[in-house]
Amino acid sequence: MLAACLEFLGLALCVTGSLLVMVACGLPMWKVTAFIDSNIVVAQTIWDGLWMSCVVQSTGQMQCKVHDSVLALSQDLQTARALTIISAVLGVAALTVTVAGAQCTNCIKDETVKARVVHAGGVIYIVSGLFVLVPLCWMANNIIVDFHNPNLPPSKKREIGAAIYIGWAATALLLLGGTLLCCSFSQGVRGSYPIKYAPTKTITANGDFDKKHYV
Repeated sequence: MLAACLEFLGLALCVTGSLLVMVACGLPMWKVTAFIDSNIVVAQTIWDGLWMSCVVQSTGQMQCKVHDSVLALSQDLQTARALTIISAVLGVAALTVTVAGAQCTNCIKDETVKARVVHAGGVIYIVSGLFVLVPLCWMANNIIVDFHNPNLPPSKKREIGAAIYIGWAATALLLLGGTLLCCSFSQGVRGSYPIKYAPTKTITANGDFDKKHYV
């Protein structure tokens, strides 16, 4: 029972984390305009994302432009694109593996094999979280370094956007959920003996229970 609860909780956290990774990957708010010095009052806000850059006017109108060339992007953006996509794909693969080995499904009959499959799903989720953590920290570090660079004009400085914070939350959920799935693999949680249910009693043609069930 404890193993099933850990599996359900871990899977719920991991699925939520994978969805947040996809949301962070698609949002254009990885870098946002920094309002400092003479840049406090501006008529527009600039958002830079993995796939597009957007300009939001003070009137509420927004215009976005997709990045035309991948090679023209900075190295951190190229790496972030690749690793976030890999993380999302690993999340889908881990979901398939975990559901196949979960106690609430009958895809695999052997309890030992099911436990190992769930453990493998947890490991994949942890790897998925690490894959998305690398570009998040790299991008945040570059933003902070550029922000404190005195040679960079204030209009070019950016702040950490909402997408990076969402990505960090997704990483925490993936690592925590993957750890719970791995913990459900332990023998102490699952018990030494698998649960066996008594066979159901059959009813004969005259409506009585079959006598072979009685001693």
